[in-house]
Amino acid sequence: MMKEQFKITINASRKKVWETLWGDETYTQWTAPFCEGSKAITDWQEGSKVLFTDREDRGMIAVIARCIPYEYMSFKMLGELIDGVEDYTSDNVKKFAGGFENYTLTQDGDKTLLVIDLSGTNMDKGIMDYLLAAWPKSLDILKSISEE
Repeated sequence: MMKEQFKITINASRKKVWETLWGDETYTQWTAPFCEGSKAITDWQEGSKVLFTDREDRGMIAVIARCIPYEYMSFKMLGELIDGVEDYTSDNVKKFAGGFENYTLTQDGDKTLLVIDLSGTNMDKGIMDYLLAAWPKSLDILKSISEE
C-alpha cells in the first residue's frame, strides 16, 4: 500500500484556496507540472465522475467520494482515459484503481494549511517518482495563485 502526503501553508482563506484548486482556469495553471493543458471535467458534486484530461484526451477517471466545500475533497481513482476511450479493466488501471487523492483545508488564522494525502494499491515506482517530483512544483504554483 502506497501512501504519500504533501503539505503547504498558503497566505489566503480556505475559500480562496478551494476556488483556486477547483476553478477551471486556475486548475489548469497549478496542475501544469503534471501535464501541460490539463483540465478536470466534472460538476464537482459528491458522487460525480471526474475526467482529469490533457489536450490529447488522455488522463485519469475518478469519482468524487466526498466533498465538503472549502474543507475536504476526496477522489477515488477508477480508470484511465486513452484517446477519449474510458478504460476500467486493463492491467495498467489495476495498478491505481481504488486509490484515493484527498485534499484537506484547515484555516489557521489568515492562512490555510492544505494537506494532500495519496493512497493507492500497486502504484509502480515510475509513476510514484513522477508524482513525487511534480507535487511540490504544483503546490508552489497553487500557493502563488492563491496569494495573488
